Amino acid sequence: MTATNLDQLLGTLDRGVHADHDYFHVIKMLVAERNQTEENSANYLAWQKKIELVYSKVTEEIKSNTNPPITPVKFGTSGWRGIIGKDINMFTVKLVTRAIAQMYLDLQHNQDLADPLGISSLDEAQRRGAVLGFDNRFGGPLFAQVACDVLTSLGFTVHFAGESTTGALSAAVLELGAAFSINLTPSHNPMEYAGFKYNAADGGPAAPGLTSRITELTQAFIDREIQFQPTPDQGLVRECDALGLWLALFKKNKAQHGLDFDGIMKRLAETPEVVLAIDCVHGATRTHIDRLLTLVPSERFVKIRTTADPTFGGVAPEPSTANMALVNAELNKQTQPLKIGVIMDPDGDRIRFTDGATEINMNVFGAMAYHFLHQVKGKQGMVAKSVATSNMANALAAAFDEDVFEPKVGFKEFKPVIDKALVCFEESDGITVIGHTPEKDAYVGLVLALDMVLTLNINLGDYSREIAGKYGSFFPAKDGVAVAKQGAELQKDLDQLKKYNRGSSIQIGVKKKVVTDVIDIDGLKLIFEDKSWLLIRPSGTEPKVRFYVESRTERGKNDLFEAAKGMLSEIGLL
Repeated sequence: MTATNLDQLLGTLDRGVHADHDYFHVIKMLVAERNQTEENSANYLAWQKKIELVYSKVTEEIKSNTNPPITPVKFGTSGWRGIIGKDINMFTVKLVTRAIAQMYLDLQHNQDLADPLGISSLDEAQRRGAVLGFDNRFGGPLFAQVACDVLTSLGFTVHFAGESTTGALSAAVLELGAAFSINLTPSHNPMEYAGFKYNAADGGPAAPGLTSRITELTQAFIDREIQFQPTPDQGLVRECDALGLWLALFKKNKAQHGLDFDGIMKRLAETPEVVLAIDCVHGATRTHIDRLLTLVPSERFVKIRTTADPTFGGVAPEPSTANMALVNAELNKQTQPLKIGVIMDPDGDRIRFTDGATEINMNVFGAMAYHFLHQVKGKQGMVAKSVATSNMANALAAAFDEDVFEPKVGFKEFKPVIDKALVCFEESDGITVIGHTPEKDAYVGLVLALDMVLTLNINLGDYSREIAGKYGSFFPAKDGVAVAKQGAELQKDLDQLKKYNRGSSIQIGVKKKVVTDVIDIDGLKLIFEDKSWLLIRPSGTEPKVRFYVESRTERGKNDLFEAAKGMLSEIGLL
């Protein structure tokens, strides 16, 4: 698109109402044009000025829109997510925060929620208060201020952390003994999204009963057109150093997880053979990494995408192979033999690794973390991983004569074993360890990776191959297909797959494989005699069916995907 056409498009934004405009469509085009110019050149700054002009329109919408959200409020496995301005704005954030507060107000006459809330009374909740923060998304400070105003109006102390990560806010809940936390973040979603995460007093993702209640109350407020004008009390606001509280919690529980933070950082500073590259993708982690890694000499510490850019430079801000390219490029410029590269998402609850040659996603790293804590650190205990995650950890647990906890997808599903499992992890790059918070936390993964390399004196890729050589190789992958149905209608069709059970034979490539186990807690997972498997589950938000597979050979992944598609064809979905 030419500059003239873009200027004409920008001109249309002054006409009509906000609901008529897809501001982020325009912003993405402007970012694409900006990215073709030299950074900080005159042309670059001219495009940036146009981006800021459109964002001023988004700000107007955030402040003035009092319509119901285009997509109804719904709290899923990681909170509520929606489009900035149209779904998530000052009006809807006010109502959702008011709905959360209502659960505690209701304790005055109904104790049913006391146990999942971890709070026995309104007075206790008000006194212990809420930890409040946001990531780098556009509008974050505005949303956080609205939430703060609502809470203090109702007598709740607010521990205001500002821009911070999900893991740090979770640690702050535990260290302060707060009643709950609110984090204004949509995690790894694209630039047009904002989000709202609520954690209860245990610092972990809220139980389904609580998120359902928040959804119901918010919708009731919208339907009844409830008007709530906060009268904030600034005297109830406390400044919160979330990273400082994270450090305090992590160091305090060293005996449980075996990770000596100060010792690891000292060794990192004193080991010239190690270089570290961290890509923050412009997210909230950029506000912490210098302080977290304060002892690392600058010549061995490469920091990538650490500016405050809510457009994320035009990329999808997630740990991915595509986004890892910058980290690999920087590591390959370095001469040190030991290379540690990481990429973290905007709210710092997901992390992925590389040594410049081998990418390590959480399917592999989670198993490595379990092996490291159990075999190197000498810790005894089970491992927890979601049903869609690699069975490498299962093979390790079997060799160690330890248990495996394998729940459905969603980090909150680990709650029953959070104080028993050495490691809890899921394939979507989330991890925590025993003695830490029940929330996924990129910083825990970073500290683990540093300790592995420094203790074993090998790169992460070499460590993963060493484990595979002893316990067997596993090759996980995921894919999906669009279908014409979703929700209950889609699930009804997928229920036909229940005909596959133990003893069933399925054509996988040129061989027929026998099903030796079936797990149906979240979709249908069929495990074969060679320990390869496939999982078919519906998307919770789109008309899609997701495939998760794991082969014992690299080439076998495609055969499993084809088999999964064939099963959908048999029941008429493809």
